[in-house]
Amino acid sequence: MAASGITALMDRRLTLAQHQEVLSLAGWVALLVGCVEYDMGLRRIAEGTRKAALTLGDEAGNAAISGWAYEMRAWYALTQGDYRGVIAAAEAGEAVAAHNGAAVQLAAQRAKAWARLGDRRQVETALEKGRTLLESLPYPEDTDHHFVVDPAKFDFYAMDRYRIAREDRLAEMYAREVIRSSTDPDGTERKPMRNAEARVTLGVVAARGGDLDQAVAYGRRALEGDRKSLPSLLMCSKELATLLRERYPKEPAAVSYLDDVRALSAS
Repeated sequence: MAASGITALMDRRLTLAQHQEVLSLAGWVALLVGCVEYDMGLRRIAEGTRKAALTLGDEAGNAAISGWAYEMRAWYALTQGDYRGVIAAAEAGEAVAAHNGAAVQLAAQRAKAWARLGDRRQVETALEKGRTLLESLPYPEDTDHHFVVDPAKFDFYAMDRYRIAREDRLAEMYAREVIRSSTDPDGTERKPMRNAEARVTLGVVAARGGDLDQAVAYGRRALEGDRKSLPSLLMCSKELATLLRERYPKEPAAVSYLDDVRALSAS
């Protein structure tokens, strides 16, 4: 429902239950808008929208909306390199949404933060907590819903963990499984951002193994496509770019890829 339609509903005389339902609708819309704003680079505006979603979720008594609002805060912090901020947001979100899908995603974001802080024990603890909760939830009716965590996404989380930990064999295995599970038999990519990050992972593995051409090919393929979450794509692409800069500083293919990443960042 459009925001104007929700506003019109709130101007009517409503029962308490109806009022809470309208607040929930407005909260879900705010969450989606905040995601789009952040993807567009509108950080300050996106944070204001996220806070509005959190308020709406709290007022509606909708723990799922409140939990996803904290998950967005964790995502914002992760892509900005504020790993302690990720952990703080995850803890706050899990306190209000301990038994729904948002908590699974919060555990995953916490695992990503701990991986980048170099604490493997905390990574495994967070992933196990998220995996246990996910297995206790019913299988989602719509796995394409933005605020649904489908079981296949845990391979995506594990891939990130193994890439950061330099466990290349496992990182490659999970990356290929992510691409397989996110692509239809006819080649249609249902989860383009997962596939993009999986290709960056394969690029990182190739670069560490000394295959520059393969690394650049995977990196460039990840940058293709119309559907991009720029903050997330840039975060993982810069990991590959840093590796290529360190290992192949004068190779034309590496320099060309670095230019591509800089152009994406500038956009």
